[in-house]
Amino acid sequence: MPTPPNPVTRASRRRFCALSAGAALGWSPAARAAAFAAQPQAGTATRPDVAAIDHDRILAAAERYLTLEPEPITLLLCPRSPGTANEYYSEREATTGAKSVAFVAHRDALFSLGLAVPALAAAYALTGDSRYANHAGLHLRAWFVTPKTRMKPSMDLAQAPPAAAKTTVADAAEAHTESAVVSGSYQGILEALPLVEIAQALPFLTPLEETDRAAVRAWFAEYYHWLTDRRDSGPRLAALARDSRNHHATSWLLQASACAYLAAPTGDVGRSEDNALGSLRHLFKSTMLRAQISPDGYFPHEITSQTPYRDSLFNLDMLAAVCQLLSTRLESVWDYQLDEGPSMRAAVAYYFPFIADRGRWPYRADSSHFGELPSRRVSLLFAARAYQRPEYAGLWKTLQPDPPSPEVQRTLPIHQPLLWVRQPPAI
Repeated sequence: MPTPPNPVTRASRRRFCALSAGAALGWSPAARAAAFAAQPQAGTATRPDVAAIDHDRILAAAERYLTLEPEPITLLLCPRSPGTANEYYSEREATTGAKSVAFVAHRDALFSLGLAVPALAAAYALTGDSRYANHAGLHLRAWFVTPKTRMKPSMDLAQAPPAAAKTTVADAAEAHTESAVVSGSYQGILEALPLVEIAQALPFLTPLEETDRAAVRAWFAEYYHWLTDRRDSGPRLAALARDSRNHHATSWLLQASACAYLAAPTGDVGRSEDNALGSLRHLFKSTMLRAQISPDGYFPHEITSQTPYRDSLFNLDMLAAVCQLLSTRLESVWDYQLDEGPSMRAAVAYYFPFIADRGRWPYRADSSHFGELPSRRVSLLFAARAYQRPEYAGLWKTLQPDPPSPEVQRTLPIHQPLLWVRQPPAI
């Protein structure tokens, strides 16, 4: 008796044929994207149909963001910043009970951008409606293309220490005279994490002019060089983050991987795809696993913080996203394991029961927002696909995708998993 056709394979074959026919007929990128969006998406126990699960959530968010006007950092000036209007600047918030006067407007604007552009790109991937892509383009041009408003691709002034920040406008002149000594902190690189999903969204925005798309890719290539260039004298904030052995190091690796992944097809990172992504893959296998994951699978450098549960799940999600970006058909870093035991497989298995039941968490509870956790962890979705574990996908579907607190939202590195499990349309 012949084996019945697999519905996933059959759907994929129909999608391939439709797109191939569209290319042969000379369809525009927008038309090919619309045809792609219309194709059925089959789900399985380990590869759930993210498009169907997140359909209403994506479109609701995208409709809200259609009314959001671009707010580049040049519109948000801080008199205490020693940099230009195009330079990202933020101040470290006080950890005491005193009311913080720290400047965080750039951080919040970048976080908002990191929610808006991926949501609009996901909505375009679902519907083929160019309104979503075009509005995302307005934001991208304002932040990464237009010279007057374009953000400088660096985080040199992120999370400036409180001692370097003057608290009144009257102190602004003094702050500028100290520009030679005022600098950010390596922890500030974490505030650039929204760039990762913006990079992931760009290939889906096919209606945008190629000149704009190329300019955005060039911006990310410059930022990649800032993250990885070792030629500057003095302490490098990026290098300090990379070597920190906790979620700050993972954030560095995820951002570098996203930049290299986006730029590699055009060679914009200044080296071949194999060299750029390959060096990051080597770093993950040779350094990150050993520095961050115990043989049992937990993160020893996260459980000592004030928010050990949140930081551990945050780190797990970022490492999972790194695995998605660095794995290839020939080499899956998901499966890499050091001789002494540390691996991503062990980490996901260790944290799975604590995501399923927060009450089983064996360490101290977080000092804040513990009740909002775990929230929906993308590590479960990605690991379900990588390891063929239906229980991971099943739990992922039950968790809340959009927690109310911005503090918790900022520790969800991926807000639109559709952009990570679906291939963008060919251009």
